[in-house]
Amino acid sequence: MDSEQPQPAATEAFVTHRNLLFTVAYEMLGSAADAEDVLQETWLRWASVDLATVRDPRAYLVRIATRRALDHLRTLGRRKESYVGPWLPEPLLTAPDVAEDVELAEHVSMAMLLVMETLAPIERAVFVLHEVFEFGYDEIADAVDRTPGAVRQLAYRARVHVSARRPRGEASRAKTRAALEAFRRAVATGELQPLLDVLAPDVVLLTDGGGVAQAALAPVVGATAVADVLTAGRPNLAERSLVAAHVNGHPALVMQLEGEVDSVLAVRIDDGLVTGLYVVRNPEKLSRVERETAVGR
Repeated sequence: MDSEQPQPAATEAFVTHRNLLFTVAYEMLGSAADAEDVLQETWLRWASVDLATVRDPRAYLVRIATRRALDHLRTLGRRKESYVGPWLPEPLLTAPDVAEDVELAEHVSMAMLLVMETLAPIERAVFVLHEVFEFGYDEIADAVDRTPGAVRQLAYRARVHVSARRPRGEASRAKTRAALEAFRRAVATGELQPLLDVLAPDVVLLTDGGGVAQAALAPVVGATAVADVLTAGRPNLAERSLVAAHVNGHPALVMQLEGEVDSVLAVRIDDGLVTGLYVVRNPEKLSRVERETAVGR
């Protein structure tokens, strides 16, 4: 481009696809802050492109964002190696209507993001682009610098890996809300038996304090052990409130202390029981639950 200013058409295309680009980057990284960095880098690259050479702005933008996200994913991996305690994705406060897109809601859920953490970076990129955003193998090949045949194999391998780790039994929204409300009441009252009734025997609790906020430094496994952790701070709960919210496309709880967000409690529910509990307490990861973040396809 000869002009230093981006073309109006470039700005319009970027704004049109911004939510898509953020969601692609976030699903690859599990970090809203890094996803925003990817957006900024994508815009800077896109603003210098000659639009006359671009056949499909959506695909072109996603290709830029994917390559930038892969770069960030490698850097993020190194940061995680020195992270104190379990690393959890950065929670997003999302609009209730995100749940209407069942597939999108599933893939931005805390539980699914953790499953995707177990994929290799290139597999994660291929899985996100193909399974969630329905890009073809040829388009993905351009984005990840692989042949369509290689992308097909990566997609298959990632799909098998993820399928083996999906929720065991899909629960209706009504059952999910009921289980979450039962969990909220049990935690709020500190009554042990009602809490045990809603926890699966093999429930896993992960708490992310990032070395800044108090949190368990290892996973807590089993209903009794998890219940003990949740009720151990019962005297302090009187000063806190548990507020229902939609986090990452699913019902969740936000714990507030004196009107400030203290932690986010996201849950995985299988067959009406809580099988996974993800508590984010690291203050650096809580800014996105103070306002809604738009995600989309």
